[in-house]
Amino acid sequence: MNVELFIAGRIVSRGKANFSKPIVRLGIISVALGLSVMIISVAIVTGFQQQIRDKVIGFGSHITITNFQVNKSYEPSPVSIHQPFYSSLDSLPGIKHVQVFATKAGIIKTEDQIEGVILKGIGTDYDWSFFKQKMVSGNRFNVSDTSITDDVIISKSLASRLNLKVGDPLRMYFVISNEMQPRGRKFNISGIYETGLDEFDRLYVFGDIRHIQKLNNWKEDEVGGFEVLIDDYDQIDKMGEVVYNFIGYNFESKTVKQLQPQIFEWLSLQDINVIVIIALMVLVAGITMISTLLILILEKTNMIGILKAFGTRNRSIRKVFIYNAVFIIGKGLIWGNLIAIGLCILQLKTGILRLNQESYYISQVPINLQIGHVVIINIGASILCTLMLIIPTYIISRISPVKAIRYS
Repeated sequence: MNVELFIAGRIVSRGKANFSKPIVRLGIISVALGLSVMIISVAIVTGFQQQIRDKVIGFGSHITITNFQVNKSYEPSPVSIHQPFYSSLDSLPGIKHVQVFATKAGIIKTEDQIEGVILKGIGTDYDWSFFKQKMVSGNRFNVSDTSITDDVIISKSLASRLNLKVGDPLRMYFVISNEMQPRGRKFNISGIYETGLDEFDRLYVFGDIRHIQKLNNWKEDEVGGFEVLIDDYDQIDKMGEVVYNFIGYNFESKTVKQLQPQIFEWLSLQDINVIVIIALMVLVAGITMISTLLILILEKTNMIGILKAFGTRNRSIRKVFIYNAVFIIGKGLIWGNLIAIGLCILQLKTGILRLNQESYYISQVPINLQIGHVVIINIGASILCTLMLIIPTYIISRISPVKAIRYS
């Protein structure tokens, strides 16, 4: 039988003293609030990172394969679609999809507005799963093998600035090498999308890849490059190396982190905010628990003197109070989990907390509630708080049993 655990349990079950009861409640509340803030902070920050990351990837892919280029350009040199890796790359473990693309800089001209954009040409193999969820008006267009389509989709912000709507014609002009005058193309707006990532929304217009092939005088089997989608973003660095080694030396492949380093470095900086919040919450909860434990020790000075008089060692008495504090921490963890998970689920179901999309790129507070994160935070918080309680228990060794019993 664990005597220390038994005594600690009796103290908890019979702790009715008016002096320590509010302090114990304060300790439970402190642990509960600290834990809930940590869980919610991690859920929000990882949710924000995930949503921004998915939007950036949605405009392209996880990995892009092109010809070697010295300068970054929106008009890559053409490559033949008949590459050995094109038909077999998606058979590799971790590769979800491979699709062709081409881009060309252009200018949209209306009666009173001019806007520079990028026409992104897509083929029949394009994965529409991202834009299916982002369409706010109209529909996406279909690319077929038999005929070219003049339909395009543009962003809501671009449509608002140019006063355009679904069904309107869209006139674009392109600079062609060796031609004195820009070449114009007339498109039809079939749909309008909105991702909230204004930097990309203002830039991209999506259309049939064969328009770019004709504008650049490419052959029908020439494209700008290949986009690779993978199953797990956490494996992007590893899969980037796999793809690079698989395609051979004639091409270069870059991950979205390499193509958009400023965005992903900014997202990685958000981790610092989480670390600071967690450190502060653990510190506050730990200090509160130390104060609670010291008050419990002072209140139970008489009991400590009696236990010492019966020959109980300081180590055993310290364990009694550590067990007692762990009971308090446990109650705080239970309430903290209930509060945090409840609020996260409420936000996921209702989206009650809204954000300014122009400032934050998302319309509501994002939540990424992962069981693994919750478990790690609970284990880490409980271990750190318990370790912080070891130091104040050494005050027990300075308590004299004679004085403790005499003045109790």
